[in-house]
Amino acid sequence: MPKLPLLTSRELVRALRRAGFEFVRQSGSHAIYQREDGRFANVPIHDNDIPLGTLRAILKTTGISAENLKDLR
Repeated sequence: MPKLPLLTSRELVRALRRAGFEFVRQSGSHAIYQREDGRFANVPIHDNDIPLGTLRAILKTTGISAENLKDLR
């Protein structure tokens, strides 16, 4: 598995939008993005980088691989 890059929430949201995810709602400091096929992402909106474990979990629920993430950035 390729090494995951450190991303801010803004960079992750940009990649998710390029992958076809759209903003659905926000609950506190977490934004929910969903795709037409039902996949979703719960993105923490904070100033610092997203922890790698959280990023790995988001990628798992969205079905995006680490290689595809690098292409979407």
